[in-house]
Amino acid sequence: MSAMEHVQDNGLLRFLTCGSVDDGKSTLIGRLLFDTKTILADTLSAIERTSQKRGMEAVDLSLLTDGLQAEREQGITIDVAYRYFSTGTRKYIIADAPGHEQYTRNMVTAASTANLAIILIDARKGVLTQTRRHSYLAHLVNIPHLIVAVNKMDLVDYDQSVFEKIRADYLEFAAKLGIDDIRFIPMSALNGDMVVDRGDRLDWYKGPTLLDVLETAPAAHTEKAEKFRFPVQCVCRPQDSANPELHDYRGFMGRVESGEIAVGDEVTVLPSGLSTRVKAIELYGQPLTHAVSEQSVTILLADEIDISRGDMIVKTAEAPEPKKQIEAMVCWLSETPMDRARKYLIRHTTRESKAMVAGIEYRVDINTMEWVPADRLAMNDIAKVAFKLAQPVFCDPYAENRGSGAFIVIDESNNNTVGAGMIV
Repeated sequence: MSAMEHVQDNGLLRFLTCGSVDDGKSTLIGRLLFDTKTILADTLSAIERTSQKRGMEAVDLSLLTDGLQAEREQGITIDVAYRYFSTGTRKYIIADAPGHEQYTRNMVTAASTANLAIILIDARKGVLTQTRRHSYLAHLVNIPHLIVAVNKMDLVDYDQSVFEKIRADYLEFAAKLGIDDIRFIPMSALNGDMVVDRGDRLDWYKGPTLLDVLETAPAAHTEKAEKFRFPVQCVCRPQDSANPELHDYRGFMGRVESGEIAVGDEVTVLPSGLSTRVKAIELYGQPLTHAVSEQSVTILLADEIDISRGDMIVKTAEAPEPKKQIEAMVCWLSETPMDRARKYLIRHTTRESKAMVAGIEYRVDINTMEWVPADRLAMNDIAKVAFKLAQPVFCDPYAENRGSGAFIVIDESNNNTVGAGMIV
């Protein structure tokens, strides 16, 4: 058997790093990239020169992610920085999210596609308000797996009692939110202990390293059976008079948001409610027997049904109820506050509908987790909001299906995205 046949592919993992200011998020990612040998030589040379200019003896690995000039000048992370790397057994997309409260919207955006979150805690400071806030936001957007990385253990002499105290404090808080899948890892991102290599200064910790956990974490769409949701993006009708075989070709193009579909499966088209069977599935013109989550394919149906962009193809036995009123947790992204007197556009998958704010049930104080009354939303606010829609959407609760449970709110006057919602 060749060496190539032994290579295991654990799928793509998207994960998020978050924490308060100076907890070492960017250094941790830099350490991951450095110790997995995924940094290009010219990149390493560049950050070595920058580190020397700053009078540092060691390479400042945080420079690998703090890419904006403003971030480097201030020494903080402002925007979400995405980095990509591979270990040979798995590919990764990392989102380094800002720690500041005023960048809550940036973190929510980054977290919306993550399947795992690393929450950094400075071993000297313990569980802070920002720790609770980021944990709440990760839980809100339904990230299923959390790693609490107790960083900077080198600054507390690698003391096990410090780690255990932080672990107990965090578990007490997490129980109130209902967070249950949590792994705790002591580490020093600066020195590399328990990130990729175990090091020799945390011998009292017998658990896996950070990379060990990342390598074995479940990929998205793999942990439970999901209902098939296929929002139609466009209808393909080739116009080629020289090829009469294409005269009756009608393919429905889109991305499988969740679940899977096979040739011969019975499907229903929403909103018409008409049912038929899948005649063929194509990818770049090549036939497939089935399609799975996150594949962009063309589906051909056995019967002629009037279908257009914004319709949804689902398995007949799994059809959702069309809804013209929805309740959702909304993160307000715009500097212009939400105006309850205005109309907005709701974009759900490929479907758009005019919408009005029917009511704001409460706003979440993300520092205390308390529910407070609200009649408007300012930028970075998170609230439970009800919308009335002009056209129905075909949705699932966000906790069950992140693809069909999410939407964005658009300002009709300028076409700006002003809010992001998760249907409850």
